[in-house]
Amino acid sequence: MPEKKEALFSKSVKSGARTYFVDVKETVKGDKYLSICESKKVDGKWERNSVMFFGETIPEIFQALREASQVIKGT
Repeated sequence: MPEKKEALFSKSVKSGARTYFVDVKETVKGDKYLSICESKKVDGKWERNSVMFFGETIPEIFQALREASQVIKGT
């Protein structure tokens, strides 16, 4: 797992009881990666789940998200 460093980019998106965090971070070796985290309260405690994508997979992930979005929109 990459070591924590200050985010190069950060944006949060609220959706009902959940908050999503989209961050671009950099490892100590200089590798940039995308981190998407979901935060929600479960039984009075905050639960956080995250997934990380490194540079070489990001274009494929974005394409898959675009395709999924088209299915959701019905286009």
